[in-house]
Amino acid sequence: MSKITIKETQNPSILKFEFEDFITNNESFEFKNIDETKNSPLAQQLFYLPFVKTVYISGNFIAIEKFSIVEWEDVKDAVAEQIEKFVADGGVIVTPSENKTQKQPITVYGETTPNPSALKFVVSRMLTKSAVEFKNIDQTEASPLAKELFKFPYVKELFIDENYISVTKYDINNWDEITLELRTFIKQYIENGGTVLDESLIVAKAEQEKVKNQEFDHLDVTSQQIINILEEYVKPAVQADGGNIAFESYDETDKIVKVVLQGACSGCPSSTFTLKSGIENMLKSMLNDEEIKVEAVNG
Repeated sequence: MSKITIKETQNPSILKFEFEDFITNNESFEFKNIDETKNSPLAQQLFYLPFVKTVYISGNFIAIEKFSIVEWEDVKDAVAEQIEKFVADGGVIVTPSENKTQKQPITVYGETTPNPSALKFVVSRMLTKSAVEFKNIDQTEASPLAKELFKFPYVKELFIDENYISVTKYDINNWDEITLELRTFIKQYIENGGTVLDESLIVAKAEQEKVKNQEFDHLDVTSQQIINILEEYVKPAVQADGGNIAFESYDETDKIVKVVLQGACSGCPSSTFTLKSGIENMLKSMLNDEEIKVEAVNG
């Protein structure tokens, strides 16, 4: 019988049930309800448990997100036993996607950003709904692709959002020396079914966003207005350039707004100034307060 190891994740609602061997062929699956489980008899069976909210199957694990009606402590061993028994009885965990044996061609192209040290690699496929930034290889638990990219000596930082990967390089190489190598690597990695992001770990970030939204309600009115202005007017333009911007704080006494810059915007010699002055002027105008100052912080 295949022995399962139970592992906690960053999200207390999600537990991982790990196998000793891989159970998928470079594919990741997410099932939100029983109607979606046509190609996974195991996920279908798990949804008969009333507390199961989402099932993720990837690599060598099954991750389950629960509703809050139970505590994992009370049910995790029974779930592990049920999965072990299902597999021991010859049950099918998941059937591969159709046409999986064939490569699924994609296109990848490089796009310049306002930051000369950052290039945006745009992929003809959606990669994630959550923006994720990686400053070094130790932070890449959620992204096997990011881990591989950090093995290139010239890769300094990575930012993955929607359908692109923003790569910030060290000055040791020029883009014309490395763009083709990076573009080819990303294209082949994704075409061969490599995991870009482990969605069960990304959900933890989504939970953090939920907490942020709850915190929003407790902020002062000016902070709320600043967040809304950033979201509506600034963020779309910044994301188009391969970066991201987030509100950090507002000091009512000093009238200082701190914003975090990520991706291509992080450490960009021109955009830090442009964003700072541009946002500052916009906030002064929209909030009708000439004393407001903006400080840009690198994410």
